[in-house]
Amino acid sequence: MEKEIYIIRHGETDLNRLGIVQGRGINSDLNETGRGQAEAFYKKYSQVPFDKIYTSTLKRTHQTVQNFIAAGIPWEQHQGFDELAWGEWEGQPNDENAIAAFRGIMEKWEGGDYHASFPGGESPNDVLKRIKEALDELMSHEEEKLVLVCMHGRAMRLLLCHLVGKPLSEMGDFPHLNTTLYRVLFSDGKFSIVDFNNTDHLI
Repeated sequence: MEKEIYIIRHGETDLNRLGIVQGRGINSDLNETGRGQAEAFYKKYSQVPFDKIYTSTLKRTHQTVQNFIAAGIPWEQHQGFDELAWGEWEGQPNDENAIAAFRGIMEKWEGGDYHASFPGGESPNDVLKRIKEALDELMSHEEEKLVLVCMHGRAMRLLLCHLVGKPLSEMGDFPHLNTTLYRVLFSDGKFSIVDFNNTDHLI
């Protein structure tokens, strides 16, 4: 079986603009910039004959690929593509306390503690478990040869690590601006990234 997967991050929201973490628990809309990014992505890739669209359950992903959905491409939501839940820090001001807290959790993850999470939040291992469920669903449809996935920055980094066999501690190796594209091929039983952090549509 061969499959080509376009994986993009959602467009900008006001919280993105302010540097405030959203996570799984905040269901925000795209802002004007984000809608422009979504339009630019559609303009560049509207002629790609996608067989299916997969998104998270959060509306910022739906809005990012709405033009493709409106064009009649089949669409499925899956919670496995939702963003990591940051628990008590979701929506909190991006102040010194938040910066210190996030630095601390990142150090744990980079050190290999994939069970670490904020109170009320998820760990990388928690997110990876549901990502695998979503990926299993996506891969089970052998007839879908060309697929578009719209999801979230942190979850996308974890997915990419899983696909190419990197340890989760290296999730920072995958930059993710809003509407960043990673294009992945599945062939001969393995995944390979053939387009890395592509934002050409935003130029």
